[in-house]
This record gives sequence, C-alpha cells and structure tokens, in this order.
Amino acid sequence: MTAVSVVIPTYNRDMKVARAVSSVLDQTFRDLEVIVVDDGSGDRTRPILEQFGTCIRILSHRENRGVSAARNTGIRAAQSPLIAFLDSDDHWLPEKLARQVEFFRLHPEALVCQTEEIWVRRGRRVNPMGKHAKPSGEIFSPSLRLCLVSPSAVMLRRGLLDEVGLFDESLPACEDYDLWLRISCRHPVHLLREYLLIKEGGSPDQLSATVQGLDQYRIRAITK
Repeated sequence: MTAVSVVIPTYNRDMKVARAVSSVLDQTFRDLEVIVVDDGSGDRTRPILEQFGTCIRILSHRENRGVSAARNTGIRAAQSPLIAFLDSDDHWLPEKLARQVEFFRLHPEALVCQTEEIWVRRGRRVNPMGKHAKPSGEIFSPSLRLCLVSPSAVMLRRGLLDEVGLFDESLPACEDYDLWLRISCRHPVHLLREYLLIKEGGSPDQLSATVQGLDQYRIRAITK
C-alpha cells in the first residue's frame, strides 16, 4: 500500500493535464499512486495520458459526468490512507506532498490540511485580495462568506470522507465548497504556510466561466 493517493479529474484539457501529472511524478515524496480520471473527454486527453505508461492509473467515464463524479471515482479506487487532489489545470511545486505528509506525521490528530498557493491569471502572477487569505484551524464561520479552501491544496485522511461523505454529484459547481463546509463544521482545517501550489485562473473552460448562477449552488451548500 502506498502512503498517498493523488486523484486528478480531467475533462478536455489535453493541453494542460500532462503538466499536472508531471508535477506529481516530480515530487520529492515518492510513496504514492497517481489516479487520473478522464471524465468523458473528446480531445487527445487519453493518448497523452497513456504516454506516462505504468506511472499512473487511468480511469475513464464513457460520458462527461462532472468533476464531483470524477473525483469520487478516483477516491473509490484509491488505496492509500492519505488522499490529495489536483485539478488538471493546476500544478504542484516539488515539495508539496512531502511537506503535507510530514505535517500529518507530526500531528496524528489532524484530519485535513492545505497549503498556500500562487495565483496565476493568463500567464501572470497576481496577488489575491485580503479577503482570500486562508485561515488555519476553525474556518467554518469565515467560510460562510466565501470559499477558503482550494482542492489542489488539500490532503486529507481517507477516514474523514467515510465520516462526512464524498463530493455531491448533484452540484454542477461549488461541489468542493460543499465538502469543505461539511468538513470544517466538524473539524479544524489546518494550513501549511508554504506556497506549494500554482493555481491557474482566467481560462474559459473553468467552472466559474461555464456554469451560470454560481451563488445558487453556494446557497445550496450552505443550506445543507
């Protein structure tokens, strides 16, 4: 059994997914499995992933079912006690997994942690506004105002998902926000104050650009 399962959902991102996968394979921490879930892509995603050979596991949906379903497929296939998520348009710096695994070793009571992130918009680094500053620990109350957790920054213990459930596949957007609320109302979400994730934005294929009326899904998550 490996120590960490990395779950990467992807849909029609043949120009980006190889970078995401490579950033995992380039981690200094090596005791891991990489699960990429192709959520019904119609581009060259599959042949690009196959170039990585046995370094990764490729799971496929016959049709596009959404990012929640793709992540859940990866979670169900995962065999490690720790799970990390990486969106296919983001990528990690080499020490990301090592730092989080060490955090869990030093804090056996912790169930979930995330790292700081570098924001890139259209190829240029940008500075997030103060309201986006990530707190550490009891984050539920401030999370009611806006989402303060990034999927690609998270590592969690698998047992936590047994307690709170998986991603809600009925939500076409804000599905991660829903999960973070279910977690943070019960447990602290710890922050490693190291910039170990490069998070890209401003692309037309992001959910924030393709799904209309995001606030309705935020409200559904808060109501739950």
